Amino acid sequence: MIDLMNVAAYRENNRIEAKKALGGLPKSIWETYSAFANALGGVILLGVQEHKDTSLTPVNLPDPEGMVRQFWELMRDGKTVSVNILTEENVRIAEVDGKRIIAIEVPRARRSLRPVYIGGDPMTGTYRRNGEGDYRCKREEVLEMQRDAARQTADMRIVKDAGMDALEDASVAAYLNCVDRDACDHGALVRLGAAGELDGTCHPTAAGLLLLGKEAEIQRVFPAYSVEYRDESSANSASGCNVFDFYSCVMERFRGDFEPELLPALREALANCLLNADYHSGGVEVWRTAEAITFANAGQFRVDVAAAVSGGVSDPRNLALSRLFARMGVGQGTGSGLAAIHALWQNRGWARPAIRETISPAQVTVQLPLAAAGAAAEPTGKLPHSLQKSAVLAYITERIRASETEIAAHLGGDSEAASRCLAELLAEDILTEETPGIYRLKR
Repeated sequence: MIDLMNVAAYRENNRIEAKKALGGLPKSIWETYSAFANALGGVILLGVQEHKDTSLTPVNLPDPEGMVRQFWELMRDGKTVSVNILTEENVRIAEVDGKRIIAIEVPRARRSLRPVYIGGDPMTGTYRRNGEGDYRCKREEVLEMQRDAARQTADMRIVKDAGMDALEDASVAAYLNCVDRDACDHGALVRLGAAGELDGTCHPTAAGLLLLGKEAEIQRVFPAYSVEYRDESSANSASGCNVFDFYSCVMERFRGDFEPELLPALREALANCLLNADYHSGGVEVWRTAEAITFANAGQFRVDVAAAVSGGVSDPRNLALSRLFARMGVGQGTGSGLAAIHALWQNRGWARPAIRETISPAQVTVQLPLAAAGAAAEPTGKLPHSLQKSAVLAYITERIRASETEIAAHLGGDSEAASRCLAELLAEDILTEETPGIYRLKR
């Protein structure tokens, strides 16, 4: 992950943690292990000192072999951490400038293993990593990871305290007309997975409620639920409806505004957004500018980003909802959606689609530029301000440090947005100005 022969070129950030460790294996290493595993992964460097100017230098561990043995003993004792996600290759001793250090590469844990926690209690021992270092997760974040880890997705459950009158009649009729024109009763919804029976009474499933429910009923069960579509070039907008009506409304606008060749890709992007949203913690936003269409949903990626883009991997957060969409011929569950979008954009010579993931709050954003790479008006600068800040943080994290000029270029040449984001991140004590015009994450 990093070039150990050039440790001095790095600074601590949310992917690198340096510990001097001359007094032995630090206890705090387990918090960092948990934090990296539950976020984006990272590297723990033992025998590396961080100076006041944030530079890193090796300090020569007296017995790195003994420290590695102790590390593995504690890792495997079943009491220190909830799960071991490392292999022998992830832990190595290296010599840098004549000094021996230890590098521990912690991958991002599979969603079925999260949360990775210490001390035996996930509610008190789960950590994540952000620009300020390791932090103990709130209960809501732990529950979010536990929901994602479950074999059955949360939308499969029957909502016992909701009757069939919680569904919007017009939405039910329109949906059934799409999938089975001869069906018109609750039995059809049960067969499709939008409803289920308990004690002889029919109730919607969570997926059925999300897809076809009345907004007030959806928000009673999912208080954070929201769906919104915005178009800066017109008064077109959509919000305050169920997932089916939202999907139908947005696709109607797309059909009126875009050529047929683009519609399958836009349909897949919209479906991916809706099917992977964590409606317990938020919802979905779609906004269009002259330069791009952006899709954002609450929740982390459930598969590796590279695997999602390359295709063939499908793990929707809302499997029951995904099956209801598949009945309409949308989102077939093959994992090919993002790969097909990238291929189409490449064939058109447009700028590469951008995928961003933030951890706190957990959100995935897919931006589809509608212009060639290097065009005067880049789409990134049209992101909402909160996502511009996330983009700046992600950019600096990956590059260790960045200049204001580079950040402005990353935001589509929007120097005003870059200055505003940097000023706010400095005021929030997330960034520091290392030298005039050069920024890095602050511990």
